[in-house]
Amino acid sequence: MLEKSYYDRADAIIASHGAVQAALIPIIQDIQAEYRYLPAELLAYVAKRLNINEAKAYGVATFYENFSFEPKGKYVIKVCDGTACHVRKSIPVLETFYRVLGLSKEKHTTDDMLFTVETVSCLGACGLAPTVMVNEEVHPRMTPEKAEALISSLREESQA
Repeated sequence: MLEKSYYDRADAIIASHGAVQAALIPIIQDIQAEYRYLPAELLAYVAKRLNINEAKAYGVATFYENFSFEPKGKYVIKVCDGTACHVRKSIPVLETFYRVLGLSKEKHTTDDMLFTVETVSCLGACGLAPTVMVNEEVHPRMTPEKAEALISSLREESQA
C-alpha cells in the first residue's frame, strides 16, 4: 500500500486533466514523470477514478514501452543497440555500464536508485552511433572510456 501522498498527488494530476477516460495516457504519463515509474496501485486507482476497467488500463500501460512498473534511478541510461550502434560496438559500452555500476541484464537499477541501465532498439541518432541517452540528453559516439567518465560525472553532479 502506498502512502496517502501518492494518492493525493494522483488526484491533483487527475484534476489537471479531468476525470475522463480519454485522459488516461496523459495522467499516467504525469504520474510516471513524478515518480520515475508507474506504481501498479496508482494505475488501479486511476482506472477506478476514470471509470475504466482495470484490465483495460493495464493493457494501455503495458502496450506502450515507455511505461515502467519498476522504479527507475535518477539517471536512466538508454544504450542503443540498433543496427548502426551495434555494428559500431554498443555492446562493449553496455558491458562497461554494467561493470561500473554492478548491474546486469537481470538487475537494471542500482541499489541507491541513482542509475538505471536499459537497452533500446533505436534512439534515432544512427549517424552518431553508438549513442547513449541519459534522461533526455544524447551522448554520441560513446566508447567504454567515455561511459566510465560519464558515470563519474553523473555521480559528481548528484552530490552537488
